[in-house]
Amino acid sequence: MNCKLFVLFPVLLALVACTGSGNQDLRDYIAEVKKRPKGTIEPIPTFRPYEAFSYSAVTLRSPFEVPLPEAEKVYVAASENVKPDLNREKEVLESFNIASLRMVGSLTQGGVLWALVDDGTGEVHPVTNGNYLGKNHGRIVAANDGSVEIVEIVSNGRDGWVERPRTLKIKEKE
Repeated sequence: MNCKLFVLFPVLLALVACTGSGNQDLRDYIAEVKKRPKGTIEPIPTFRPYEAFSYSAVTLRSPFEVPLPEAEKVYVAASENVKPDLNREKEVLESFNIASLRMVGSLTQGGVLWALVDDGTGEVHPVTNGNYLGKNHGRIVAANDGSVEIVEIVSNGRDGWVERPRTLKIKEKE
């Protein structure tokens, strides 16, 4: 037991020595920091509200669409009376580029010829004269067994509209 006291006594003596006034400089620093004036927190910065982007090139040719050869750039009409009906309810095929549409067949039902148009996703839609397709306000003016004649209304680049003819033909299997 004496042996245990002999070891325990120096440890207790070291602990008592550490609790003395040897850290008065630390206490002085803490007192000095507490006397300093209180700081202020900067307010949260204000953020501008999100402004939606208005895409105004809807009526222009898609950059991914192959340009028409010069022979096909004949315009049917260029007058002040030509303009798309923007209040008309859009048809399903008007959400596709005309370059992605292709005629795959036709059928006659009740004396009306219906052209079958593949939208590029594998879905086939029946269309006839007066239906609309393509993103440039294309209206079918004539449908027959091998092709569909379309008149698109496109911007003339000078705040006006012109009619442009297009044709969808059945592609023969090779």
